[in-house]
Amino acid sequence: MKTLMVTRADVAEFVETTRPEAGPNDVVVRIRACGICGSDALYTRLGGIPPRQGATPLGHEPAGEIIHVGVDVTGAAVGDHVVINPMANRDGIIGSGGAQGAMAPEVVLFDARPGVHFRVIPDDLPWEVAALNEPMAVAYHGVNRSGAGDGSKVVVFGAGPVGLGAAIGFRSKGAAHVVVVDVVPSRLEKALRVGADAVINSAEEDVVERLKALHGEVPGFMGRPARPATDVYLDAAGVPSVIHTALEAAKNRAVLTIVAVHKTPVEIDFQQILTSEIDIRMSMGYPTEIFEVTDSIIEFADRYRHIVSDVVPFDHADDALVLASTPGAADKVVVVFDERQS
Repeated sequence: MKTLMVTRADVAEFVETTRPEAGPNDVVVRIRACGICGSDALYTRLGGIPPRQGATPLGHEPAGEIIHVGVDVTGAAVGDHVVINPMANRDGIIGSGGAQGAMAPEVVLFDARPGVHFRVIPDDLPWEVAALNEPMAVAYHGVNRSGAGDGSKVVVFGAGPVGLGAAIGFRSKGAAHVVVVDVVPSRLEKALRVGADAVINSAEEDVVERLKALHGEVPGFMGRPARPATDVYLDAAGVPSVIHTALEAAKNRAVLTIVAVHKTPVEIDFQQILTSEIDIRMSMGYPTEIFEVTDSIIEFADRYRHIVSDVVPFDHADDALVLASTPGAADKVVVVFDERQS
């Protein structure tokens, strides 16, 4: 079978590979859709991931159909539609340095257990939406880290896939009001379609003043200016101005959760924020959320589908990687497989 693989720096191409042999404890999944992540572009630029540099299979956002179930496996049947935990496989992280990648027609889940390696999903969930499960787990972990719940007033900075997923996640957790901030009008329109209550174009509006209007105000410390009554700030943008704005705006004991990857250091004036007692929380990966978020995706599939901007056939997966890696060209690219491919 052909697999999209990083073969050298800045080159990802199709390579003929052999599917690992499946045993009595294993499940074989025919991949039906796989999203492209920003990290795929990073892996390609670096020439792959050691110890497979020069031969790194790509694809860690898969959804597919079970086509073989080992005799000792329980909780799975041929024909089940599933989402996969790429972190759990015995031969390494699928598509992120492991021996297998999901930009291939099939993967083998070794020692497969439901709720650990895979989760069965409804047959009517579109494949491209199901393939959002892994990146939305990243967003959902940010939501969980924030502590937001019933009645929370929330603002999300960044209307990319993770930011939009977080906005949906906050609503599914019972947040009372969710605002999304970005500078791209089309992304803000998408934020409203996924269920945000309001949006702010930070290139045109004063974010702090707009949050006061949307969430109300609370008094500042010892005569200082009033602050928005926003409970949670979530950074899914990864630019220093977001951190500075959140810290300027934060009321006493608000929470700032950072799920974005910051590529440059951010300077913080701790004296300025001392009196706010703001709680800054970092968020990475999905320690428990990989299948927790699946419930949200199933319930709000009509919202999550707006996150997918481009659907590309597997035969053009190399072109899809270029598309996804080109700034401003696409938001979320998902590769889909013809069921006859093998």
